[in-house]
Parts: sequence; C-alpha cells; structure tokens
Amino acid sequence: MKDSNVLNYIEDALKNMPTDWLRLTTHRLDIYNEQLAKTQFLEQFEILFKDNNSETSALSELPTAFDYIRLGHPLSSVLEWTIAKLNKLKPENVISFSSKTVPILAVLRKSLLDHKNTQIIYTGELPESFDAEVLKRVYGYKFDLKHVEKVEDIYQFNGSTIFVSQEDEIGKVDLNPNIDFLVQAHSHLGSILLVNGEQNESYISEIQHVRRRETIAMTPANCYSALQQLIGKSVSNNEKSAVEENKALVLNSIKKITGTDTKALIGSSGLSIQYVIMMGLVHDALDNHNGKDIRFVVPPNCYGGTNDQARRIDACIDNVEVVDLPVDGNHDMVQSIDTVLDKIANEDAVSYIIAEIPTNPRVEVPDLEKLRNVLSKERKTATGGVAIDPVFILDQTFCPNVQFASEENILSSVRVISYVSGSKFPSGGKVTAGYCVANTKAEALLERIQQHLILCDNEATDFQMEVLAEQLPSMNQRIEDAYRNTREYVNFIKEVLPAAKINFVSEELAKEGFTPSVFSLDLPTKGNTDEEREAYKRALNLKLIDMMISEIPNESKYCVSYGQLKGCYWTIPATSTQGTTKEDDKDYIARVALSPDMDLELHKRVFLDFVEQI
Repeated sequence: MKDSNVLNYIEDALKNMPTDWLRLTTHRLDIYNEQLAKTQFLEQFEILFKDNNSETSALSELPTAFDYIRLGHPLSSVLEWTIAKLNKLKPENVISFSSKTVPILAVLRKSLLDHKNTQIIYTGELPESFDAEVLKRVYGYKFDLKHVEKVEDIYQFNGSTIFVSQEDEIGKVDLNPNIDFLVQAHSHLGSILLVNGEQNESYISEIQHVRRRETIAMTPANCYSALQQLIGKSVSNNEKSAVEENKALVLNSIKKITGTDTKALIGSSGLSIQYVIMMGLVHDALDNHNGKDIRFVVPPNCYGGTNDQARRIDACIDNVEVVDLPVDGNHDMVQSIDTVLDKIANEDAVSYIIAEIPTNPRVEVPDLEKLRNVLSKERKTATGGVAIDPVFILDQTFCPNVQFASEENILSSVRVISYVSGSKFPSGGKVTAGYCVANTKAEALLERIQQHLILCDNEATDFQMEVLAEQLPSMNQRIEDAYRNTREYVNFIKEVLPAAKINFVSEELAKEGFTPSVFSLDLPTKGNTDEEREAYKRALNLKLIDMMISEIPNESKYCVSYGQLKGCYWTIPATSTQGTTKEDDKDYIARVALSPDMDLELHKRVFLDFVEQI
C-alpha cells in the first residue's frame, strides 16, 4: 500500500512538475545553498508528499536541488527519493549517473584512497565499456572480478563488494546484505548506485563528488523516462536513424566551426570531456614515455572544476603532479608557460598544459605568436637530451568560434587539443554536452582519448545530440549578436561609471575573431584599509546583482551561465565558478554574460540607477 502511495504521488507530480525541471541546466545562486541543496529540496518534497500536495505552484517553490545539472537536479533527486522509498533506504544512499561505468569507478577511487580491498561481482555481463586492464594500469584502481550465477552466491568479503547488474527496469532491487554497493545499469538511461549499510555511508560524498567532476547525474530527460517506467508508463526510445542522423549533423557542424578534418569527440559535459582528455593523455604517456613523471599545468584561478579535477587525478596516480600556471592580472600567460616548461624539461617529465583563452574571469588573450614560439621551443633535459614537446589543452568555451585547431591557425605547429562546454554557446544552455577536437599535430592522441570516453561511458546522450544538432548551426551568428550587445553595454558602463575597471577584449582582438560576450567588472571602492575597501566592493557587487535580478526578473539572473539564448547572467567567480580554488587566487569581482536576445536598454537604465545610488 505504501509503495502505491509513493507511485501515485510521483505520477501526479510528473504531470504537474515545473517545465524548468526538464529544461534548465543552470542554478540560481540567490536561492542556492550548496551545503544544503539536496537535503533542502528533499526535506520540503517529503512534506509535500505527506500532504499529498503535487500542485505546480508548490513544486515550483522547492529550493534548488544540487546544481543544475551535473551534480544533480530536481528530477534526479526525485528519482533517487522514489527508489529509496521503494527499497527502504535513505535518499542519499541512492545516486543516479548518466554513465553506466563511472559509479563503479567512483567506488574504486574511494577504496584506492582508503587502501581497501574491493571485489566486483556480476551476473551475465559487465557493461561493454568496462575495461579492467586499463582501470588497473592507467587509473591505478585495485580490484578482483568475479562472475556469479545468482545474487545468493555472493558471500561475505573482507573489503568492499560492488555488485553490477544490467537490467532494463530501474527500481526494485535485491539488496543481499553481503553487497556494499549495487550498480544497476540500464541500456539507455544510465545507472543507479545504491549504497547498502551504514558502514558504507562514508563513501557517499566521495561518490557524489566523482559525479560532479568526472561525469554527470542521469539527465533530466532520462530521469523523467525512468520515473515514467517506475509508475508503469511505457518509455519510447528515439529511432536509431534519428540518432545517427543527429550525430552526423553535429560532427559536420563541429568540423565547419573548428575548421578541422580530425574527428570530434562529444561527451556528456565539458568536464566529462576534460576528464577523458586527461586520462587519455596519461595513458599515452604510459605507452610512449613509460617511467617519466607527468605534469598537468593548470592556472590556479581557472574554473574550479578544472582545478579540482586535475588535483583529484594527481591524488590517485603516483607519477602525476599538478603545477600552477599564473595567467591573469599581473601574470603573463606566455612568460609563465616558458618558465614552467623550462622546469619540467629539466626534470625530463611529460607536460600537459590546460588553459582558457580568453581567460576566466578576466577575459585576457595572450599574444598567440609568442605563445606558439614558447610552446614549440626545443628544450633540454638536465642531462642534455631533447625534452618531450608539450600538449596544449585549450578550454575555448568563451570563444568557441575561434579555429584554434585548424591548419591555418598560428598554433598549428604545436600539439593542440581544444574543447568547449556545450552548455554554453553550442546548445544555448539547453544541455550540458561538450566536445573536443585536435589539430593535425595532435590527431594521434584522439584515439586514446576516445578509448577513455567509451570506458567512462561519458558520451553525449541521444537527446543531447539532438539539441546540439538543432543549435550548433546558428552558434556563430549568436556569438556575433551577443558580442555586439556586450560591446555596447561595456561602452555604456565606461561612460556612466568611468572609475570601474572592466576586463574585456580590445577592439583589435575582436577584429581577430575574439568576440566573447562576457566581461568582468571591478567596481570602484572606498575605505581606510585594504580590508574595508574589499568588504565595500564585495557588498557593492551584491547590491548591483540584486538590483538587476529584482528589477529585470524575466531576463537578469544570478547564476553561472554563458552563451544562453536569452537574458543576462551575473555571478561572482569567487563564490561560484571558483568554488574549489584556493582563497588567495579567487576573484571577488562581478562577471556578466550577455545573450543575443535581451532588452539592452532596460539593462542600461537599471545600471544607471545603480550608479546614481553609489
């Protein structure tokens, strides 16, 4: 009876759910408490369930669930809550993934760091993408594999037992007490990981962090399908012909946009792509430079996900180390790279550089000719040998229209892999999928990267591919239109608040093709001490953002976003995109991202009101 109450309520909730639950990919920072995000959402959802209240108005008032959508979102939280209810578990013990293999990797990672024995037991077959040899050799994970005929054959083990079950129905499970972690893999939707027993609950936050950094939660569309399946509704899949047609359209669009003839790889998110790039390069170094140390060179103030992910790989693999690369403000990217590469060459190590162009949040573009010269310079090891040439891994999310990987680009003599977060301009904010390409000089590396994309089951979903097929053809025009709005807004701010410091590309750089639609704003401040001046500026940032989102609620949002189809997005990098960055490297400035479709005159008027109040 209790199960039917749950399922009846879910059926009503799905009928009445806010449209944002299916289509939103970003979260509002003004109503978001990261520490309480999932608990807040589910605590209030539980109250609605007990009151049998599934009204759209009530569901719309629920606080943000996790951070749309990589770590989790309303529908993934509802799916996990429902499965937990049906199996008498705590909601936090149920974790959904878009990937069928990453939940296994998440447990293996925690067991590795805890020096804990782990066995993976399965009936039938393991997911096709699971590669035990690579996981042991490249990732450093330690485990034993064991096939059993039935769940009852699983016996007590001194360590952790992961049971992998491939099923086309998600929901009811047989939780044998000898199973610590159950991974239920679905052929189309992703997977559900269930954490069994209080003794294993220390794994939960680590597993969720893997989902946040190396993959994504089960997508809203697939969570919706899984919930429909749970309540007994039929779930239809796209016809294969449409899937293949969409993929062909996306690959063709990426080829045109990037000016490349090498193959593009398309993942479930920007960080999913970045992770498989890094693991593919680690694999290549083991094959071609065995015994040498690996250095990932990363700006300390870059996007927090990049920074955190690099350090998480460093934590798991003995010969990998992260090296800081100062790139913003008083630091010149080219000079910093030159210094760092000299040191790495002297150590005879392998160097992989991750950088954003333009930089985030200060929107700086290095001198590309000097950058090419520094990256292609022959360097010597301490013993006089020729050092291994670096790979330049370029996050060009702010300017995905620049053809960094083409043969005509100034960097064509350097091994370049470029990638873009698809939740920005490629999809207009509709999905999180990301993609990467390589220039001809780095083309050979794509095979290894693709191997890890498949192993991690991090490829873009059919729905993500469908959205990219719709949106990519218009991307460059949207970039041009959004840049035009941004340039006009920047010029207006310079006119009405000349004391503000604005970080944006010059007119000369724009003529070269660097046309971002994001800028950072360092507001004027006052006070007798550095502390007073910093506190005043931070308060002023929030005052500006509050005015914008309260007076233009239909367009201005306080959230981390860029490249959306409509509106204007405000954030403070230090409290959002730089969440895991060291405090001294954070930027307490306002970052503003404009779209091609917005009421620019209204945004000017509200900014002028703000200026008149300070």
